[in-house]
Amino acid sequence: MKLKVVPSVRSSGWPGIPEEALTSGGSKMASLDRVKVLVLGDSGVGKSSLVHLLCQNQVLGNPSWTVGCSVDVRVHDYKEGTPEEKTYYIELWDVGGSVGSASSVKSTRAVFYNSVNGIILVHDLTNKKSSQNLYRWSLEALNRDLVPTGVLVTNGDYDREQFADNQIPLLVIGTKLDQIHETKRHEVLTRTAFLAEDFNAEEINLDCTNPRYLAAGSSNAVKLSRFFDKVIEKRYFLREGNQIPGFPDRKRFGGGTLKSLHYD
Repeated sequence: MKLKVVPSVRSSGWPGIPEEALTSGGSKMASLDRVKVLVLGDSGVGKSSLVHLLCQNQVLGNPSWTVGCSVDVRVHDYKEGTPEEKTYYIELWDVGGSVGSASSVKSTRAVFYNSVNGIILVHDLTNKKSSQNLYRWSLEALNRDLVPTGVLVTNGDYDREQFADNQIPLLVIGTKLDQIHETKRHEVLTRTAFLAEDFNAEEINLDCTNPRYLAAGSSNAVKLSRFFDKVIEKRYFLREGNQIPGFPDRKRFGGGTLKSLHYD
């Protein structure tokens, strides 16, 4: 498989942003600071559907396989409702492929891992293998750039201690919650809770075909907003050794086509 990314370059320097977003009030829009968040997980887990829901607040009608990388943008209000409120672009980089890909494919994919500020790990709640593979996705992405992550992987196996110094915020999202039978739901959600604990990350479980799972004010929406705030804190406000305001001092595990803009 040949990986490719198809940028839509604008003179503003923001690939793929619609021209209308740069006209009315455009100078303000174009001047917004941005952060880069990877969306990683096996093919078929619903990454594209998730990103579409996050950026358009709509269900993706005909999802297709992502070849290379697709980039969508969400507009997020950092610390909304406080004196520190500020608007940022959240770039969501949906990376295609499989962790079992040949080394040449992984090498090509690695270009998408540069200058990462956050990672969303996506797995299919009906597929245990996709959950287990999140460890391998993490190793692949966090081992790409040793300087900003602080991670040094000495082997291909998962070892929490290897990621003790990682400073990139993580979020674990489980999809296809609607397909879990009630008799199995407790077992599955318990397993995913341990998964998120391994990454020292919060978790969100949802059905990408139902926008209510991310409805404003819901616990999932709060977790998502908190994650984006954390990513922004790390990128723009923290100095080495400082703690993120409002968050526990916990150690963390370790161009595309812009399709849409979505306001929180």
